[in-house]
Amino acid sequence: MSGVWLDLAKAFCLMMVLEGVMPFLSPGRWRYMAALLAQVDDQTMRMMGFISMLLGAGLLFLIS
Repeated sequence: MSGVWLDLAKAFCLMMVLEGVMPFLSPGRWRYMAALLAQVDDQTMRMMGFISMLLGAGLLFLIS
C-alpha cells in the first residue's frame, strides 16, 4: 500500500473510532440525538455537512 492510501486508511480507521465513542459511552443520548437529526430538513443537513467539510479541510491545511 502506498503512502497516500495508507494515510487514507488510517484516517478512515480513526474516524470509525471517533464515531463509535458516543454510542459506546451513552447509547441513549446518541439515539436521542439521531432522532433529532432525523427531523432536520435536507437543506439544513446539507449546510451542516458543507460547514463540517470546510472546517475539516481548513484544520488539515493549518496542521500540515
